[in-house]
Amino acid sequence: MPYTQASGLSRVHFELRTVGDPLALANAVRQTVHQANAGLPVSEISTQAIWVERTFSQERTFAYLCAFFAGLALAIACVGLYGTMAYAVARRTNEIGIRMALGAERRKIVWMVLREVLALSAAGMAAGLAVAWETSRFVKAFLFGIQPNDPWAIAGSAFVLFAVAFLAGYAPAWKASRIDPMAALRHE
Repeated sequence: MPYTQASGLSRVHFELRTVGDPLALANAVRQTVHQANAGLPVSEISTQAIWVERTFSQERTFAYLCAFFAGLALAIACVGLYGTMAYAVARRTNEIGIRMALGAERRKIVWMVLREVLALSAAGMAAGLAVAWETSRFVKAFLFGIQPNDPWAIAGSAFVLFAVAFLAGYAPAWKASRIDPMAALRHE
């Protein structure tokens, strides 16, 4: 259809396939168009890569923001888990002191605290995976290059969360194993 018959069409776009740098041919394209029609202006010469970049810039910004807030949520969860476990160990100081006074080994004290952390993490992971699995169809339109329930992404995130939970629980567990039984028994 001639561009003059299209209603509201004020621009014509041409696409050229080149070998090498397409912007190096910009002057040659301007001269060729000028030879065909001197009154026809040539503007906005760009590559298809730049055009695609402009088209997806909003989606890319959204993806970067989502990744940033996911990292922030992970950091907040780590601090919260550490704080919860440190508080739980502080509340159980007398119990840990009694166990150590009765002969409990340090590694058993560490395992006792870590077992609690890992059990809480497993319960949270199960609930989170169930919710993520069910809500993944809502974010399908925002994903590019991966599936909503990508097993590698899910396994990677589960590994990171368990590693973080282990590290957040290990510090209070190590502190608990170093408690002096006499000081713990006097602690209120």
